[in-house]
Amino acid sequence: MTIAEIQSQVDDWIKIHGVRYFNEMTNLAILTEEVGELARVMAVQYGEKSPKKGQDLNLEEEMADILFVLTCLANQTGIDLELAFKKTLEKKINRDKDRHQKNEKLRSTD
Repeated sequence: MTIAEIQSQVDDWIKIHGVRYFNEMTNLAILTEEVGELARVMAVQYGEKSPKKGQDLNLEEEMADILFVLTCLANQTGIDLELAFKKTLEKKINRDKDRHQKNEKLRSTD
């Protein structure tokens, strides 16, 4: 599935089931909430945090929730995420092509 297809499917879902997009600030708050949920799962699975009894630790679901809300924000603000991502990747390729190879901290295995 392409990013354009994801944007289209999210837009279709909103039109059919969601009534309308939440406003941009509400979606930003929801995105922040979803990132917090991802952080909670990561802290338990890869960090040192102890899980709470009955806590759902679905990393895949939390990442997909973030993608959904980010896609909503892109759709409602007229951003073509596929094009934006290509531009970002090109920028990183050109600007950072040697940057990380020279970073001794990345060579450490600690």
